[in-house]
Amino acid sequence: MKVMLVNGSPHKDGCVNRALEEVARTLEEEGVEAEIFWIGNKPVGGCVACGGCAKLGRCVHDDTVNEFAAKAADADGFIFGGAVHYAHAAGSLLGFMDRLFYSGFGKKHAHQPAAAVTSARRAGTTAALDDIQKFFTISQMPIVSSRYWNNVHGTSAAEVEQDVEGLLTMRILGRNMAWMLKCIEAGRAAGIEAPVTETGPSTNFIH
Repeated sequence: MKVMLVNGSPHKDGCVNRALEEVARTLEEEGVEAEIFWIGNKPVGGCVACGGCAKLGRCVHDDTVNEFAAKAADADGFIFGGAVHYAHAAGSLLGFMDRLFYSGFGKKHAHQPAAAVTSARRAGTTAALDDIQKFFTISQMPIVSSRYWNNVHGTSAAEVEQDVEGLLTMRILGRNMAWMLKCIEAGRAAGIEAPVTETGPSTNFIH
């Protein structure tokens, strides 16, 4: 089993990374492979709704989005971590996720568990969690939680180190993710497969 963790912060070794490291270490202790993927510090533009991905099977803009999608192909679970800017998830992460999910990621990984992690100096973490988790709920990806909202506080990795409750929350998140993956694996071994998604038209109201 493998979990891909996305560092959506412009700082490779900052607060978000420190939180994800705590989750990754816990996953490894639980026998689950973990890999942290950094989206980089260059601006990541959002989806331009060109529809090209429907033909190519990937985003037409070949950058970190497609790089991650390829690495994540064999993953069993996902954790997306983002910094908080102006009380919401940083724009680069949201642009990254817009393009990733619009180009088919959600359909390919439906019914695989996912979680969001956020970091802020003070406020905005729960709003940012909501930003990120919406990608999962529209993609039939079960959300993994902890005993508190999945966030840490600080302006540097050293300050996050002092957030003992935040790091505890990350460790519990890692154990819960590992547990859910093992439950899914046990269910599959017992012959329980993911439900078939019912398809149908979208509702359009004409006034």
